[in-house]
Amino acid sequence: MNWQEKTVLVTGGTGSFGKKFAETMLKHNHPKKLIIFSRDELKQHDMRTGGFDHDSLRYFIGDVRDLNRLKRAMTDVDIVVHTAALKQVPACEYNPLEAVMTNVMGARNVIDASIDCGVTKVLALSTDKAVNPINLYGATKLVAEKLFVQANSYSGTKATRFSCVRYGNVVGSRGSVVPLFLQQKKSGKITVTDPRMTRFWITLQGGVDFVIRNIERMTGGEIFVPKIPSMKIVDLAKAIAPDCKIESIGIRPGEKLHEVLVSEDDVRNTVEFDDMYVIQPADPMWNYVPWKSEKRLPEDFLYASNTNKDWLTVERLREIVGMSKCEE
Repeated sequence: MNWQEKTVLVTGGTGSFGKKFAETMLKHNHPKKLIIFSRDELKQHDMRTGGFDHDSLRYFIGDVRDLNRLKRAMTDVDIVVHTAALKQVPACEYNPLEAVMTNVMGARNVIDASIDCGVTKVLALSTDKAVNPINLYGATKLVAEKLFVQANSYSGTKATRFSCVRYGNVVGSRGSVVPLFLQQKKSGKITVTDPRMTRFWITLQGGVDFVIRNIERMTGGEIFVPKIPSMKIVDLAKAIAPDCKIESIGIRPGEKLHEVLVSEDDVRNTVEFDDMYVIQPADPMWNYVPWKSEKRLPEDFLYASNTNKDWLTVERLREIVGMSKCEE
C-alpha cells in the first residue's frame, strides 16, 4: 500500500492508541493527510502543542454520535481507523445508555458515513471483553464487531470494506492497571481483585503495528487476533512494585477471572498464522475471498488468557513498562 497517497482518519484520535498511531504513521508511513477526529478540544490542543504539529495533520472536533459531522470529516478520506469508545467497565455499567450511544450507535454512524463518503477501508478496534461478555462494555463491543463485519453486506457493490482487530489489555495505556499500580506503589500497598486473575497483554506500539499491518492485508469481514502473551495480575503487581504489600480485594462486578480472544464457537471459522488468528465471517453475503492456512485448529481449541502457551515473565514485563517507570 502506498500510504503517501492515502488520507487517513482516526476516531478517538487523542487517546493513547490514536497518539501512538499518529506518531508511527508520521515517522514511518507518511500519509498524505492524517485527521485526528475527537470531541475534546483540550486534548487536541495538548496533542498539537505536545509535538503533534505536522503539515499533514488535521484536527477535527466531533463526536461519533454525530453522523453529519462524521460525513463532513470523512470527505475524501481513504482509510478510517475507529478507536473511539467508552471503555471503562464501571462507567459503562453506571451509564449504560451512554455506552450504547457511543459504542453501538457511534459504530453505526461510522459505518454509514464511511459508505456514503466512499471510504475504501475501515478497521475498528475491539477487545477480548467482546467474547462471551458479562459486562455492558463487552456487550457493546460485541455488537460493534457484528455491525462492522456485516457492514460489508451494506456496502454492496461499493468499494468500502470493514474489518476488526481484537486484542487484550494494552500495557500502560490510559485507564489500564499499570498506571494505577504505579500510583499505589507510593503508598506501599498494591490492590488486586483476585490473585488467580490472568489477562492478555500487548504493548501500545505492538497494537499500532498490528493495526497498520492489517489495514494493508484486510479484504473485509475479518476479525484479526494477534498472538500475545498472558500474565497473572499478581505477577504484574510484583513486577511493578516488588517491595510492596499485595492485598486481594475481590472481583468487581462485570469482571472475569480470565479473558478469551478466540472462543470455541469462533474456532470453526478461524485460521491460524504465525503471528495471528483470523476469524472469518460465518456467512458472508458479499464477495468474500477466504484466507487459507496450512495450520488447522482443533475443534476444542480455546485461546484464553489462562490457557495461553506464551506467558509474560516479570523480567520481560519490567522491560516493556520501563525500569525507570517501575522505579518511580
